[in-house]
Amino acid sequence: RMLADPKTNQGFVRNFTGQWLQARDIEFVPINARAVLGITGRGNDNAPRVDFDGPLRKLLRSETEMYFEYVLRENRSALELIESDYTFLNERLAKHYGVPGVTGDQLRRVTLPADSVRGGILTQATFLAVTSNPTRTSPVKRGLFILENILGTPPPPPPPDIPALDEAHKKSDGTPITLREALAAHRESALCSSCHQRMDPLGLAFENFNAMGSWRDTELNQPIHAAGRLATGESFNSVRELKHILASNRRMDFYRCLTETMLTYALGRELAWHDTHTVDTIVERLVREEGRMSALVEGIVESVPFQKQRVRVSGTAALSPPPAALAKTELKP
Repeated sequence: RMLADPKTNQGFVRNFTGQWLQARDIEFVPINARAVLGITGRGNDNAPRVDFDGPLRKLLRSETEMYFEYVLRENRSALELIESDYTFLNERLAKHYGVPGVTGDQLRRVTLPADSVRGGILTQATFLAVTSNPTRTSPVKRGLFILENILGTPPPPPPPDIPALDEAHKKSDGTPITLREALAAHRESALCSSCHQRMDPLGLAFENFNAMGSWRDTELNQPIHAAGRLATGESFNSVRELKHILASNRRMDFYRCLTETMLTYALGRELAWHDTHTVDTIVERLVREEGRMSALVEGIVESVPFQKQRVRVSGTAALSPPPAALAKTELKP
């Protein structure tokens, strides 16, 4: 009943996607559109139009929010957050993505062409922009985001005094090299290789998307290659293949990460060792019900951590409510 209430959805969806997917950051993340598009000088009539303004940023956030709300409200599989054949567009956003046949100002569910690379939160410009630098993409940020927020396997913090990629790697004549080349050189360092072997293949798979989330085929006049191999052994040739791997081979990691993220949001605190059984139970329920979002939400609402308050009793931690509350809210096993 609560999930069917538009007011409940509006507040929960906006706040949860704002935190989990950093959707609220899209309205403020610094992006130098001219630098991203490689436009130098002014007054060039042949230069492409630079258009990454406030109204477009609000559309991008709305796309992410409406997409998540649709999966939630329609009780779709959580895996559709990773891989699907639809998104929410209006005419302006469709032009930004290069999707034909969409007219009008109203954002609405649009079935994507069969060969589209879009579909899922990871190919929305919200994710692609907030994980970029002001003037270029950042495969490291994108890979790190997926490890932390999709797979729930964050790497350790980087060692100190590691130079930025732009400063660390250039050709002998001083000219820049592609990010794939820079990261390959970065991985030669023993201090950097272990973490970058996990992050880089994930992030480089999205290099065809520039810092504004638009498609491109080249970087520094060289073709972009999105192929890679995950640290867990799976190989892919495109971002579409990577999304399929995440939604199939790595679906258990995603179920667990999403469960932990939403449970943390629901409890308003970080999870601890005593929450492990709750997470395991909800993940098992997700598997049984083929990832339906109702399994996730109801599993959290019915869980002991959500229904009981953790308090101190005689200097020790307890998982039961205080005695005064037992008469009103006694929860039987």
